Amino acid sequence: MTNPPSRRAPALLGISLGYFMVLLDMTVLSVAEPDLAASLHTSLSGLQWATTGYTVVFGALLLSAGAVADRYGAHRVFRVGVAVFGLGSLLSALAPTLGVLVALRAVLGAAGAACVPSSMAMIARLYPVPAERARAVATWAAISGAAVAAGPVVGGALVDLAGWEAVFLVNVPVALLVLALTAGRTVRCERGERRIDWTTQLLACAVLALLTDTLVAAGARSWVHAVAAGVATVLVAAVFVVLERRSAAPVLDRTLLGSGGVRASLAAGAAVNLTLNGYLFVLPLLLQQERHLSAAATGLAFLPLTLPFVLNPPVTGRIVARFGPRPPVLAGLALLAAGGVALGGAVWARAGYGWLAVGLLLTGFGVSFVLPALVSAVISVAPQGAAGSAGGLLNAVRQTGATLGVAVMGAFVGLGRVTGTGWALVFSAVVCAAAGLWFAVASAPAASSTPVVSPGPALSRPAGRS
Repeated sequence: MTNPPSRRAPALLGISLGYFMVLLDMTVLSVAEPDLAASLHTSLSGLQWATTGYTVVFGALLLSAGAVADRYGAHRVFRVGVAVFGLGSLLSALAPTLGVLVALRAVLGAAGAACVPSSMAMIARLYPVPAERARAVATWAAISGAAVAAGPVVGGALVDLAGWEAVFLVNVPVALLVLALTAGRTVRCERGERRIDWTTQLLACAVLALLTDTLVAAGARSWVHAVAAGVATVLVAAVFVVLERRSAAPVLDRTLLGSGGVRASLAAGAAVNLTLNGYLFVLPLLLQQERHLSAAATGLAFLPLTLPFVLNPPVTGRIVARFGPRPPVLAGLALLAAGGVALGGAVWARAGYGWLAVGLLLTGFGVSFVLPALVSAVISVAPQGAAGSAGGLLNAVRQTGATLGVAVMGAFVGLGRVTGTGWALVFSAVVCAAAGLWFAVASAPAASSTPVVSPGPALSRPAGRS
């Protein structure tokens, strides 16, 4: 039975604010990087770990968090994740050293992983009708996207007012509000019987962490460390592959990965987050250390990038509901590629802020076209009772892209603050262009029989049940 709108609206708001909180924690830290480095006496590689400590665990655990949501009930997993996130944020504000902060960021990554695929399954439970679900996903993306808009601005103001510690405290009241809005029976999802292989899950975390360590060490020109970490990455990845093939409950959903169109969608998601999180890491350093902007001014400088995340998702939702995900995904990836080229050229030319704003605006519209459409594309092919797993896989790949974006683009910055940043931005443009070409070919009606480009039969059922 469909819940009445008067009961669904507060629940959707709570679900959206949960993701808002997860994204806010990712973006609010960006403008605090110089203050954090000075306070905790850390280097560029330390800043990379302060960021990737979150995304490594977040991305890896998302692979099984969807299965956990399907097994134990999405609403239960979501509420536990929100509670842990609020407490972990409070403790992060009190972290005395970089090591403690990185460990707490890993805890926040685990809590965030519990929230995201659960929220998708809860939306699927609330909105079983395809057109209504597309609009609900657009609302979810707009509200959560406001975190990307608010993060740099709020973070900059808080850093200038009270230091980097303050950027974590903002999550505490948000977590309490989310728990209140999702406390009723409206979003309750049934338990399932999905199995979880924790050994392969931990190996997936280890592979991503070691790969990140390899890239960070290479960027710092610690070649012995980089080689050792690279060898360890290959060895652990080989063990993961062997155990994954034998597992009765594999981390990677083989049914979803069987479609070329799904693989292209996942690549597009990775490219978007590589670009977005890479920009949020390298550009604040450039603006504050090379152009001498304050933290608050840096936050305001990001508004052309972040405001489209609030304004554009409803438009994207209407396009998806009418034409399917393919047009906005392709348009968004093209805008991302153009934005990267524009930003790279502006940085190399030491152009004024106006040219940077053009590149940021193109990027912002690109992200806000792609991400809501990709959610609809991947959930539309989820098997019965696997909406949580589908959402988990998409977001795991996206966060893996985010981790690699910070590691790789941070390594480019090691070549020189201006020259390296320009190359990092152009690198992101190449990645988005390649992802766009792959998606264009794989999602063409004649190239794939899998219905990933238009809402299919899977959208006509409550995909969050198992």
